[in-house]
Amino acid sequence: MPDEATPRRRRAPAMSLEDRREALVQATIPLLLVHGANVTTNQIAKAAEVAEGTVFRAFKDKQELLTCALRSAMEPNTEIELIDRIEVTAPIEERLTGAVKAVTGYLDRLWSLMSALRDTGFEPHKEGGERKGPPEEMQRVMRRVAELFEPDADRLRVEPLLAARLLMGFVFTNRMQHQGFGEGAAESEQLVELFLHGTIRTGGEQ
Repeated sequence: MPDEATPRRRRAPAMSLEDRREALVQATIPLLLVHGANVTTNQIAKAAEVAEGTVFRAFKDKQELLTCALRSAMEPNTEIELIDRIEVTAPIEERLTGAVKAVTGYLDRLWSLMSALRDTGFEPHKEGGERKGPPEEMQRVMRRVAELFEPDADRLRVEPLLAARLLMGFVFTNRMQHQGFGEGAAESEQLVELFLHGTIRTGGEQ
């Protein structure tokens, strides 16, 4: 008979199906960067600290899990949070440099993941159907970047949203290396300087 003075241990509440799916997705994302689509459900289960059978109770098959993991990785929530922390009273060069660094990190992370998947035979774009126009994730980022142009809207030659889209084009092209685009890349501060002031030196510049 248990000692009356001994407190009973409470069982941890069981995870809901959605919580379990989310835990498996988050465990899968870093494994995809290493193994691509060749990651096994056993590796995923170990990373999530669950039995392998749990994977198939939460997802129809591994393909569904990989697709969900890719969609989750595409969410730019971390980068948007970084952009939202930028002080709007700072000089425009500082605001845009912070935005460029956030977007560059997002692109590098996303492209690394998609490359690992493609190299192992998983075609990311085919999983979610054909998309037209910029993905919603990048539109969310562009709208946040546009807000950083707003304090200087009266100085702009174009609307803030178009300015943001053009800046994102700079960032996108700057990260495209090893595909006929050369090896060099501008630093974030240099990219913003070129975007705002052009590539031609003015009088007195060295």
